[in-house]
Amino acid sequence: MMTGRAATLIYLHGFNSSPQAAKAKAVLRYLQKNSFAAHFVVPWIPPQPRQAMDYLLNLLEELGPQQVRLIGSSLGGFYATYLSQQFCVPSVLINPVVRPDELMSHYLGEHQNPYSGENYCLNAQHMGEFRDLNVEHLTEPEKILLMVQKGDETLDYRRAVAQYNASAQIVEEGGDHHFQGFERHLPHILEFLDLNHMSSQESQTRKIS
Repeated sequence: MMTGRAATLIYLHGFNSSPQAAKAKAVLRYLQKNSFAAHFVVPWIPPQPRQAMDYLLNLLEELGPQQVRLIGSSLGGFYATYLSQQFCVPSVLINPVVRPDELMSHYLGEHQNPYSGENYCLNAQHMGEFRDLNVEHLTEPEKILLMVQKGDETLDYRRAVAQYNASAQIVEEGGDHHFQGFERHLPHILEFLDLNHMSSQESQTRKIS
């Protein structure tokens, strides 16, 4: 049970996405509408894996990992897995990437983020960085809630179901990689993350990018 100061909920967006991701906005709306005692942080995640993880590790250390909760979508789910197991942090993974060193090998070369306009390159070295961050065996599977939809057009949901077989899972028919109907699961998500409503009407929820 969470005690003391308000928790910080961090949303980790996917590949070539941004803090403006639709699911991040949905979480923020829900937190504000229902007056949750949580700070909400949606960081820009660097496209290169080692740089991304160094940034996220520093962020958790700064915030205090014992107060952090994570929601990770797609590639953000991969990063959330690493952080969850390193810091024993409760995390919800939405259609997470499993073994991005294999998946992202099809995306080598130049890219542009459609939100920021940033140009960047993914190369073989970055695939090695993904391999270094891969969690082969979960040491704290109970800290993870997996959410996948079988209609995911980008990822094979079965890989995630197998990877997180010791964790709580929500596996739905149909849907897509964006996870259709995500909002209806928010009460259960926030319950799993042990986030509490405020005792007063003044919301402390905030969004930082």
